[in-house]
Formats: sequence, structure tokens, C-alpha cells
Amino acid sequence: MIAARAPRRIELLQWFGLFGGAAAWTLQHAALFAVAVARCNSGSAQWGIDATAWKLGLTIGAAVVAAGAELAAGVTWMRTRGAAESEAPPRGRLHFFSLCALVGNVLFLGAILLDGVGSLYWHPCGQA
Repeated sequence: MIAARAPRRIELLQWFGLFGGAAAWTLQHAALFAVAVARCNSGSAQWGIDATAWKLGLTIGAAVVAAGAELAAGVTWMRTRGAAESEAPPRGRLHFFSLCALVGNVLFLGAILLDGVGSLYWHPCGQA
């Protein structure tokens, strides 16, 4: 029973590693846009919410998720290191996807940081 769980765990790690950074960036990007636009609305001014704090919190949260996805991809890659890319599934597939996730999560982490820094300077309320 325990031996049957090990491949399932590594497969779940692999899927989180593959899609975790992308999902974190997507949600962060949408939430940053919503916070920036809500700042312009006079109705949201009554709440007294600090938009900068929300933007920093969203960026840090997304970066933590992307770093966790990178760690999950690294663990998956290490556990399937003996599998060649030509080996039959699932070990060969797990190894290949974890390698792709290692590269992709670095790119998504960069996008998260750039998106967060850019959102701090973007103020859509001003007139053109």
C-alpha cells in the first residue's frame, strides 16, 4: 500500500511543479489589475484599503507559490533522475515535465516580480 502511494505523490508534485508558477502569475496579474482599478473608484475609497500593501502582499504570495512549484519540480527531477527521457511512461514523462517545470517556474517567478514592481508605478486614475 505504501509503495503504491509513492508514485502518486511524485506525480502530484510534478503537476504542481508544472502548473503552480503559471497559476500563481495568472491570479496575481488579474488581482493586481483589480486592485489598481478599484483604487480609482470613489466607492472603494470609503474602505480605506492601502493599494500598495495589497499589491505587495499579492506579489509576495505569488512569488512564494512559484518558489514552492520550483521546489516541487526540483524534488520530482531528483527522484526521477535515473529515468531516461526515452523510458516508457510514467517515469520518463515525470522526468521530462519536471525539467520543463524547472525552467518555466524561473520565467514565471521573473514575470511575477516584474508584474509586482510595475504595478506599484501604474496608476490608471490619471488623465492622459
